[in-house]
Amino acid sequence: MSRSMTFLLVLISAMILQCTSPSEEKTNKVEPVFHTSHEASRSDKPFSDAVQVGDLFFLTGQIGLDHSSGELVEGGITAETRQTLENIKAVLAHHDMSMDDVVKATVILDTIADFAEFNSVYITYFPKKPARTTFAAESLARNAKVEIEVVAVRSN
Repeated sequence: MSRSMTFLLVLISAMILQCTSPSEEKTNKVEPVFHTSHEASRSDKPFSDAVQVGDLFFLTGQIGLDHSSGELVEGGITAETRQTLENIKAVLAHHDMSMDDVVKATVILDTIADFAEFNSVYITYFPKKPARTTFAAESLARNAKVEIEVVAVRSN
């Protein structure tokens, strides 16, 4: 048998081994888990605080809301950023994780002019420097100055 024919047979064999039947795909599928909030005040919201897919946790966006009062904290971008990150810490802790488990953050600012002040607080919470996207939007829910969503990985 020629080298090219042997190579072709090996290639076809490898391709066949990689193929799975539809029933095999279903057994390997990871179903998402839609977690209820640890905050009683958030139980009626139309979203989950966290959705788990395997070891990945997708957290809903958080703003600088004090969940005990239901009000946005006062003090501008610095105070709101701190509260937002504390809210994220609380959701992560509820799922036995910490800020060190965050691998991706998406940050939405009400105005990009707040970027430097926001960043001065943000860096104190993420020494591992997860990947991040930051942009400004015309307005955020409840007139917040910042909203942050994260993706975290639970280590086994």
